[in-house]
Amino acid sequence: MPPAATTDRPALRQRLLSERRQFAAGPGYEAATQALQSHVAQVLNHLGPDCLGIYWPLRAEFNAATCLLADEKTAHIPLALPFAHKAPPQMHYRRWDGQPPTLRDACDIPTASGEEVVPDVVLVPCVGYTDTGYRLGYGGGYFDRYLDQHPHVTAVGVAWALNRMSAEEFVPQAHDRALMFVITEHGVVG
Repeated sequence: MPPAATTDRPALRQRLLSERRQFAAGPGYEAATQALQSHVAQVLNHLGPDCLGIYWPLRAEFNAATCLLADEKTAHIPLALPFAHKAPPQMHYRRWDGQPPTLRDACDIPTASGEEVVPDVVLVPCVGYTDTGYRLGYGGGYFDRYLDQHPHVTAVGVAWALNRMSAEEFVPQAHDRALMFVITEHGVVG
């Protein structure tokens, strides 16, 4: 029998974050990282972004920055990091030079000090994801708001395969925005 639909997103988020921490400390993490790095590079080579929005990795997220800067096929892509404001809650991207960030946004997340830009492709970290491209984030709604305001942006989720959520576990709400697809260490989903 499948699990009942989860209406308690905070509990689902905590479970998925716990599973991700355990995975990151386990023996298969390095191989999964290399596989995900390869899949991300392939997708980006296909998409050919003019400017790529990425994220600074937190809580055992995949480190897209290291992946992109180390790969000769993607190292030339201009990058941007998100910058979040708490009041009103909103987010924009700032050009990033690839150096470790020294600035933090209103949510205390490392970010860039460059000019504000609108990337044509953004990599979106997922605490959890569905096969239909919906994601569970950290609960602030920043990425959903950004994608709602920038519908022309190609939004690609990045997640570990173990954080897949079934349709029974995660029912999208009106504010949730689907991603074009999600990339895991097993390939493209969606």
